[in-house]
Amino acid sequence: MSIIEVKGLTRKFKDLTAVNNVSFEVNRGEIFGFLGPNGAGKTTTINMLTTLLKPTSGQALINGFNAVKDKDKVRSSIGLIFQDPSLDDKLTAKENLKFHAWLYGESGEKMDQRIDNMLGLLDLAVRKKDLVETFSGGMKRRLEIARGLLHYPKVLFLDEPTIGLDPQTRNRIWEYIMQLRQKEDITMFMTTHYMDEAEYCDRIAIMDKGEIIAIDTPKKLKDMIGGDVITLITDNNDQATQEIKNKFGLEVNKKDDGLLITKETGEEFIPLLFRGLSMKVKSVDLRKPTLNDVFLKLTGREIRDEEASTYDKAKKFYKMRIRH
Repeated sequence: MSIIEVKGLTRKFKDLTAVNNVSFEVNRGEIFGFLGPNGAGKTTTINMLTTLLKPTSGQALINGFNAVKDKDKVRSSIGLIFQDPSLDDKLTAKENLKFHAWLYGESGEKMDQRIDNMLGLLDLAVRKKDLVETFSGGMKRRLEIARGLLHYPKVLFLDEPTIGLDPQTRNRIWEYIMQLRQKEDITMFMTTHYMDEAEYCDRIAIMDKGEIIAIDTPKKLKDMIGGDVITLITDNNDQATQEIKNKFGLEVNKKDDGLLITKETGEEFIPLLFRGLSMKVKSVDLRKPTLNDVFLKLTGREIRDEEASTYDKAKKFYKMRIRH
């Protein structure tokens, strides 16, 4: 059963079509990933889903509510975790959560218990009376996750949830996220440029130039590559590209100072490759395909950090809550 339904969603900025007739669905309880390079329309799409931006045309339903006609009901149905910190450093952890609860019209003994439960679930109970300015980056991110879940959202939007954190802290954050998914029974809609994080998703949508060009499970997307990935560096990559195309009929992609080739049973093909090339091979690497390979194959570009600041989006969202 779908909890997000998007049909023909379009957003234009004067002569620029940032999102062009996008349609997709997200199933209830799913972790859905959204991937795309800078300018692909990914952030614009999420802004429309979360009521921060009005579409030019098309429709988005979140938990059965129209993102344009039922803004307040949509906002009550979602939680948001932004890329940039949006906590108040001069308040304690518990005060931050109580303020968030107030914005949603929630207070009283039951909400106090909910706050304590969320702090305990994210291992922040012992620091609940400490000012947030004393927290590490990982602790702040955990507190933001607790805040995003405080009002029992049906859908939690995570915009680059672990950006700027070290690998160990990133892994720990994802342990919490996966635990919360089971305990809270919520749908998660996330963006990330970390390919290892995208592996956590049940399905992934890849977006380019305002359109969704692929949606599937991580495994099926990687199966599109069609074999092992060989990275080759020679003393004449341009000539090597032509020889590989002419002699083996293979597509060659350039990446940095090397060449990318996909071939089934790559370990058997490499000796043939060495014998078939007339130039010197400086290095060769063989590995299984990753989601980054899929992204490169479909878009011709690699993922980079989004340039738009999500801090401004956070301020806009919470101002909306106060006004309404």
